[in-house]
Amino acid sequence: MSTDPAQPTDLDQRYGRTRTRGRNERLILIISAAVFAVVLVAWVVWAGLDGSKPMVEARDVAHTILDDQTVRVDYEVSMPAGEQASCAVQALNEDFTVVGWKIVDIPASDRYTRAFTETLRTSLPANTGLIFRCWLT
Repeated sequence: MSTDPAQPTDLDQRYGRTRTRGRNERLILIISAAVFAVVLVAWVVWAGLDGSKPMVEARDVAHTILDDQTVRVDYEVSMPAGEQASCAVQALNEDFTVVGWKIVDIPASDRYTRAFTETLRTSLPANTGLIFRCWLT
């Protein structure tokens, strides 16, 4: 058996505990950490800083059941001035099944928030009416 600490022992050679292996593992760890950091920074830039698109916000104000086949939905839409949008208005029954649906075009305006009322025809009696989603067109 060798007494020189720089020389690996028989057990070190048998079980793969060599200086070269430790350096290789450390190098692999450093490269993996660097790749992870690059991917994380790229994701943050892509997902977090891409807020340049104007947003449309819609808020349900009220709904009125007029009869078994008609629902009136009152809602507000907030969007940048001069932009056009479309909104999907829907009526739901007690099982949350869509029983009425209508796409409404919102014209451009110089006001940020505006109120609208839409009347929907339904295929079955509804118990609510609301905005599903709005988007810029």
